[in-house]
Amino acid sequence: MKYSLEGKETERLKFRLLKLEDFDDWINLFKGKNVAKFLGMDPNLSEKEMCEIWFEKTFNRYENNLGVMNVLIDKKTNLLIGQCGLLIQSIQNVERLEIGYSILPKYWFKGYASESAIKCKNYAFENNLSDSLISMIHVENIGSEKVALKNGMILEQRIDSYEGSPMNIFRIDKKNWK
Repeated sequence: MKYSLEGKETERLKFRLLKLEDFDDWINLFKGKNVAKFLGMDPNLSEKEMCEIWFEKTFNRYENNLGVMNVLIDKKTNLLIGQCGLLIQSIQNVERLEIGYSILPKYWFKGYASESAIKCKNYAFENNLSDSLISMIHVENIGSEKVALKNGMILEQRIDSYEGSPMNIFRIDKKNWK
């Protein structure tokens, strides 16, 4: 898979593909405050339904080469702590490569999102996958905006409705990388 970081590592994390066996760990993401809203999911769905949708979308991306959300494993504990990856997104009919990240609530504020997002940025640019990268972030998701800024991105534009949610698009160009 072109966009996979499977087998790659950072100081604290290992990247691998999502497996069906990860469901019981990943369902905990949907217990976090505002997670459904920030991910553009119907908050009336159960945690199980939201997790099922996530898995369907992820496996569809794998099968159709539309990007990869990699599972993040903590090297010390060997526990799943989140996902991060490179995703093809169509924004205003233009295909763009996005760095997406979601961390389980109990691991928030520990720098895992930044660490994994920086790895994805470097991987994408080192392998010439795109001349620019974006992160699409719900306008109320301040934590994810901080990750984008730490990753060297700047606010490119605001979209009033992307799949029903207002989003800020952050971007970094390869020429401004490093």
